[in-house]
Amino acid sequence: MDIEGIRLFVLAADLLNISAAGRQLGLAPAVASARLSKLENQVGADLLHRSTRKVSLSMEGAEFLPFAREILSQEGAARAALGNGRSEVSGTLRFAASSTFAQLFIAPILPEFLERHPGVNLELKLSDTQMNLIEGGFDLALRNYAIEDSSLRARKLADDKRILCASPEYLARHGMPRTPDDLVKHQLLTFMNGSAKKLSSRTGGPAATFPPAGAKNRVSCDDGTSMRIATRAGVGISMNACWSIYKDMHDGTLVRVLPDYEVEDRSAIWLVYPKSNVLTAKVRVFIDFLLEKIGDPPVWER
Repeated sequence: MDIEGIRLFVLAADLLNISAAGRQLGLAPAVASARLSKLENQVGADLLHRSTRKVSLSMEGAEFLPFAREILSQEGAARAALGNGRSEVSGTLRFAASSTFAQLFIAPILPEFLERHPGVNLELKLSDTQMNLIEGGFDLALRNYAIEDSSLRARKLADDKRILCASPEYLARHGMPRTPDDLVKHQLLTFMNGSAKKLSSRTGGPAATFPPAGAKNRVSCDDGTSMRIATRAGVGISMNACWSIYKDMHDGTLVRVLPDYEVEDRSAIWLVYPKSNVLTAKVRVFIDFLLEKIGDPPVWER
């Protein structure tokens, strides 16, 4: 497959202009158009819709684009491995992460990373809703669950321990639950579309789940920060990651509920990237930086 044709396609897809993409690569408009046509013949699909007014991605082109970016990344990594690449790490890194985690731990350390690597630009997609890495064309993502997708490679950043908690004001009004059965009498905040988690006793008590069957799930949401704030405001009892609430636990604005029970969860915080990707220099230095600044031991346990 023509690597220069792929480079031209990616640039044309970004600019939505074949002539402009060709000019950046030193190609005349007719040559650029012919090279794209050759690539389309190779892949057996029209990648771009052309008209006298505009250029747009076809459905096949949108599906092919993230793989085309991967091919270019692999080509650059291969050249670097042979000593043909630039010594300075450069390029745009597309990174997806939970907005809640990013606000607390990633955004504050970005100035140091950018200063260390002036040739790297970051494109951040921050949302508590998980996205498909390959379809989204991401180089790297942060995920906090058990990795089961066989198309991904992962590097563990930290454990993701979760606990039940509530505000002192809420517990003063409604009482502290002594057993998991007491939870059905309380107002609960849960993560939208989340499954019930098993609770196991460290002292030999009966197994249970959160939320329990028949409980009052008064609020559900898809944003971790909002759930933490609502819990702190006294809405009810919620299950939160320790990294999300460690400051609230330290200053007493949140209190642990059922401390003798552990949440059974194989989740961890992972840095993941598509298995088909070569670990490029820009991805490698960002992973190393996050491990240095956040993990081993995690910053919320230091």
